[in-house]
Amino acid sequence: METYDSSNWFSKFDVQAIRDPTHGFVNYVTQQQAESQGLIRYQGNQVYMGVDTTTHLNPNGVGRNSVRIQSKRGYNQALVIADFAHVPGTACGTWPAFWMVGPNWPNQGELDILEGVNLADANHIALHTSSGCTPHVGPGGEAGYRVGNADCGAGGGFVGCGVQSTTPTSYGTPFNANGGGVYAALWTNSGIKVWYFGSRDVPQNIRSGNPDPGSWGQPQANFAGCDFAAKFRDMRIVFDITFCGDWAGGVWGSSSCAAMNPSCNAYVASQPQSFSQSYWLINSLKVYNV
Repeated sequence: METYDSSNWFSKFDVQAIRDPTHGFVNYVTQQQAESQGLIRYQGNQVYMGVDTTTHLNPNGVGRNSVRIQSKRGYNQALVIADFAHVPGTACGTWPAFWMVGPNWPNQGELDILEGVNLADANHIALHTSSGCTPHVGPGGEAGYRVGNADCGAGGGFVGCGVQSTTPTSYGTPFNANGGGVYAALWTNSGIKVWYFGSRDVPQNIRSGNPDPGSWGQPQANFAGCDFAAKFRDMRIVFDITFCGDWAGGVWGSSSCAAMNPSCNAYVASQPQSFSQSYWLINSLKVYNV
């Protein structure tokens, strides 16, 4: 078992000052910049990662300062358990994600554990692969419902195959109002499952450090029937918060956010105060061998 927390977080992750692969209105800063601007810090025994909430920007410029981190280590099959005090709140223009990805996308796969855009009211879990991974619902079922493609690799893997949660506290502001919580993702050769627990409902075997997925009941997502060993390899753990871009910007016009500004970039540029809740506050991340 490997633990990432306030004792070692930034020694185990690389801060990625890269151009956003999803074409967001975002400027991913270096670790030094993020620290000096207060975008990353240890807060008590928690890890804070957020975005710039004060600067008015040029909508044709580089975008809002934010942080993207990726674990130095890659994994092959694992149980990943993230304990969140706070996730980025629900806000127009935002696109936060906690996910895993292999080095040669989409050939080594992607698992989106916690993700949403704009005013999403529940979590969106997804897989992205090379073509030929068409998972069905595994034994015991899943709490969410299928969205996206049947084949996780259709169209070059960009849309992916997804499960939309129907649990109203699974994402954003409602997640935080419910006191935070835990996301757990179990990745084995036979499937990928993702559970969400509100803080007061976290199983004792997770709290005690002896997790037993078999006792957790129905997961939010339960993917089975794909060659998971071939389609998912050497995945690293990523946290980021981007703005607009391929997804949040792509659906902007059909969302109620467009009533405030027809341009996602212009809205994000002019409304820094709207992102005061756009931050991660993490108690711990634990990765168990399976």
